[in-house]
Amino acid sequence: MFGKTISYAIQGIDAQQITVEADIKGGLFKFSIVGLPSSSVKESRDRVSAAIKNSGFKFPSHNYTVNLAPADIKKDGVALDLPTAISLLDASHQIKTEKLEKFALIGELSLDGNVRPIRGVLPIAIAAWRDELDGIILPYENAEEAAVIDGLDVFPVTSLNEAVNFLEGVSEIEPLKVDKEEIFANLNQETVDMFDVKGQFQIKRALEVAAAGGHNVLMIGPPGAGKTMLARRIPTILPQMVLEEALETTKIHSVAGLNEKGIVNRRPFRSPHHTISDVALIGGGSYPKPGEVSLAHNGVLFLDELPEFKKNVLEVLRQPLEDEVVTISRATQSLEFPAKFMLVASMNPCPCGYYGAEVKGHTCSCSISSIQRYRAKISGPLLDRIDIHVEVQAVEYDELSSLPTGEKSADIRKRVNAARQIQLQRFSQEKIYSNSQMSSKQIRKYCKLDQDGKNLLKMAMEKMGLSARAYDRILKVSRTIADLEGAKNISTSHISEAVQYRSLDRKFWE
Repeated sequence: MFGKTISYAIQGIDAQQITVEADIKGGLFKFSIVGLPSSSVKESRDRVSAAIKNSGFKFPSHNYTVNLAPADIKKDGVALDLPTAISLLDASHQIKTEKLEKFALIGELSLDGNVRPIRGVLPIAIAAWRDELDGIILPYENAEEAAVIDGLDVFPVTSLNEAVNFLEGVSEIEPLKVDKEEIFANLNQETVDMFDVKGQFQIKRALEVAAAGGHNVLMIGPPGAGKTMLARRIPTILPQMVLEEALETTKIHSVAGLNEKGIVNRRPFRSPHHTISDVALIGGGSYPKPGEVSLAHNGVLFLDELPEFKKNVLEVLRQPLEDEVVTISRATQSLEFPAKFMLVASMNPCPCGYYGAEVKGHTCSCSISSIQRYRAKISGPLLDRIDIHVEVQAVEYDELSSLPTGEKSADIRKRVNAARQIQLQRFSQEKIYSNSQMSSKQIRKYCKLDQDGKNLLKMAMEKMGLSARAYDRILKVSRTIADLEGAKNISTSHISEAVQYRSLDRKFWE
């Protein structure tokens, strides 16, 4: 006796269709699952048999073989519980339905036959739509996430019995529908706002420039100056997510098991602790999972106390910062995870935190050698990928005790959006989307200077002792500042401001 159902297995952040085949033969009891199953898939034998019995169906003592095809792809997770149970019931002729060839089934089974939520539902729903299936039967808790895919009927169930009754036509389940416009309707209801930050107007301006051009930022200042507070508000001034970005971000969070409900409609903000390992940051494992750089895709990756991170951890950032993708290779497969994020880092100027800081009651107690060792933890190649360095000073008492002043995040975001639109039009044929991604050739094409601008930049490079790597960074940032003002050409005022965001090159590293 033979039964077959359609399901899916996650490969990276995409889904591969899996055919679950069940064969029942006579002989002594044996239940085997073949087709490169992981330990969690092999353990489904006990969950499936208990769920079938406790749902009122028979599970007689026969020889059961379940094949997960194609057999050369590793299968991990618990999403194959429900299709395995249905295929066994089909093979034993306990259910009669013609829907198994038109519907995908996913879900974990509890011992009492209830269906539990799983990870990676959105990429599975996208794959089912791509494969032109009529619909997908899945856990109730995952239904809203899958329902954002137009053209695919989503049927939520809470138990094995409910799934069987629907397949046999005993009961009807209305396909779930969601309003995507409503999902994005609450985007302006941010819990934090740049208006909350007192003072620090120069730093807010630098972060606005960074957001407008997609530039990476390093903030240097004493403890308590507000570096973390400022960083947490950067997503509120970045351009609002569009549906395509939201779907791609949700896929990653869904695979990682971090998406509790529906679609991710705000730009991610990830802030890993400095004790994080390189695998946790970049992604990997025996069954590769996305790391923090991928979880920050389309958002912000904030590394607080940058020199405290292990050097090998920081070095693995170089490839995703350059390529905007993480490639993880194993003996049997090679997977890619997107990693297009804005890097925001902060650090103290020295180990004690008060070197060169104007903080009353605090003086730096660090030796020159300890300061040099502290700063040497950040390599030149990593620093080379950070366009803006800004010095954050402590806020004076008068500013702290006064009422908040300055602009709200929504007002800053309007200017950022306008600058990004200029860049999208400029780079429409270049396969990049922001000034920070410009190559040397594109810098020469789009960052032309008049003679006054060239003289000013030359004087700044020579007088301030700026490094050669600062030259391209200054031009990129100058182009962004010009875009914020709607200027076609880069002027001396734009260069002057951009130079201020690189002066720390000489002060701290040269």
